[in-house]
Amino acid sequence: MNGVPEIFTWRSLPMLLLTLIALVMGSFVGCREATPVVVPGAAEGVTTVSTDASDSAKPAAAKPRRVRSAKYLQHLSQYALFDGPLADLRPASGTMPYDVNTPLFSDYAAKHRLIRMPEGTAANYQPEHVFDFPVGTVIAKTFYYPHDRNDPARGRRLIETRILLHQPSGWVGLPYLWDDAQQDATLSLTGGAVEVQWKHEDGKDRTNTHLVPNFNDCKRCHENQRFEPIGPKAGNLNREFDYVDGRENQLERWSRLGLLDGLPPAAQRTRFAVWDDESTGDLNARARAWLDVNCAHCHSAIGPARNSGLHLHVDVDEPYRLGVFKTPVAAGRGTGGRLYDIVPGQPDASILMHRLETDHVGEMMPEIGRSLVDQEGVALIRQWITELDQPQDAPTANVAPGI
Repeated sequence: MNGVPEIFTWRSLPMLLLTLIALVMGSFVGCREATPVVVPGAAEGVTTVSTDASDSAKPAAAKPRRVRSAKYLQHLSQYALFDGPLADLRPASGTMPYDVNTPLFSDYAAKHRLIRMPEGTAANYQPEHVFDFPVGTVIAKTFYYPHDRNDPARGRRLIETRILLHQPSGWVGLPYLWDDAQQDATLSLTGGAVEVQWKHEDGKDRTNTHLVPNFNDCKRCHENQRFEPIGPKAGNLNREFDYVDGRENQLERWSRLGLLDGLPPAAQRTRFAVWDDESTGDLNARARAWLDVNCAHCHSAIGPARNSGLHLHVDVDEPYRLGVFKTPVAAGRGTGGRLYDIVPGQPDASILMHRLETDHVGEMMPEIGRSLVDQEGVALIRQWITELDQPQDAPTANVAPGI
């Protein structure tokens, strides 16, 4: 027919009718109601919706709507981790406060750490990796800013508490945002941004926008072969702690109280240096501890950045694997125009320094978790690179910046 597309010829009409009938029937067969089901343990008024076909036969009237947050406790106070006013962060019975030798830099936020394992259970000691914690373990890390870093007595402002829950299906990370009245913290799966201010060690007032990671951001740092904690491993926990009943080594206390199995003799335990305490280790030990904590959760043989070939775990001793005269795999503008990850004796020719000294998104490292430059940590790594020995087979070509 003139002026009519080929698909509408009379010859094709039967096929078009059959197609139309199939579409109408399919709309009835395939249609299913978004059936709501109540999530066990959800807070009042918070519910869930299932689209599973098996649920479609259930009465819709009895099924409320769904949000993912309903699977988790809505408020930090519901975990019963603290006694007294929540803002005091006073550990409740059955919980254990702890600290680490070298912390992850988080825009100068201070941190309060706490762990609770189910009664009668214990973690398994592992010499190099994060302890194997039992299902039911809760780890709480509260980020706060002292009003004056030189005078803790002037008080603090609590910003967020990150909860790590070890469920039968694995670990999950949950961010809780503190309210302005400092009464409680509320689950915020979408993260948040909080304007903060404090007086720094140099006596100057500082401000920043503290970024709270969302539910998926947690996976970017914590998920290697599986989602797991980062900080609580032997080298970082092997230190003294001031408990209410006296000072004691953390690992020995955990073992004495039945919270840790397999603790080896003291001489066989790994121990990280404290990055800013020269009495705990030489320059190399302190720099390697800083790089392990701040970088190795990605840059390791099992981390998300394993394909980069740059592995910064504290037990790596191969110079090339640490970045010495190693060319990047795909750093792009993150190289800063430099050729090698590390050039011994030349921090300003090393990509590693550029990544740590910049705060430009897409270039800085770590990629998330900070928006400021860790000036003191950067100074430590700069000194470490400056004093690194040149390998005998070092390239003879010019390695100056901008090449």
